[in-house]
Amino acid sequence: MEFFALLIDFIVHVDKHLEAFVTSYGAWVYALLFLIIFVETGVVVMPFLPGDSLLFVVGALCGAGLMSLPLAVGLLFTAAVLGDQCNYSIGRYFGPKVFQWEQSRFFNKRAFDRTHAFYEQYGGVTIIVARFMPFLRTFAPFVAGVAEMNRPKFIAFNIAGAFLWVVGLCVAGYLFGNLPWVKENLSKIIWAMILIPGLFVLFGAWKASRSQPAKI
Repeated sequence: MEFFALLIDFIVHVDKHLEAFVTSYGAWVYALLFLIIFVETGVVVMPFLPGDSLLFVVGALCGAGLMSLPLAVGLLFTAAVLGDQCNYSIGRYFGPKVFQWEQSRFFNKRAFDRTHAFYEQYGGVTIIVARFMPFLRTFAPFVAGVAEMNRPKFIAFNIAGAFLWVVGLCVAGYLFGNLPWVKENLSKIIWAMILIPGLFVLFGAWKASRSQPAKI
């Protein structure tokens, strides 16, 4: 419980924690940020790290002169691309094993085949949109790998999604993160960045479950 309390405190007050880290350790903050973004996007079991709010706060710190915007954006873009690529490769490794499974009560092969077809047709858009969805951005590249989405296609959309995500949020933080109203309400903004996309994901999952044909 103590770990989750510390995690929530870090997420909600990420601006204060990062500013304190910059003050104490200087340039080592870039290595820390690279690690956080890579782990969130590249390790399937770590979907709860604060990617969106972290990027926004990084932009705000750059706007305040505490960090370099070009350096931060370049490193975090690289971390985001490599993280998704790692996640995809893990899924790709397990993909052939999954395809060999037979239809059973625990594995719906027909549903898996539909997932594979979906990623071939719409996977690129999913990879880009998932960047802005907490939790979903961690699992989307893994599922794309399991579904054996075409690798060059995945790489292209991975780069595009990482660019829009990192540059968009960092520049937004750079431009607006130091405005008095934003600084006073940053905790609320961070919660909104987590909860609003999360609600969209839950609604989409609920809608998808409602559209599935009833089992006989």
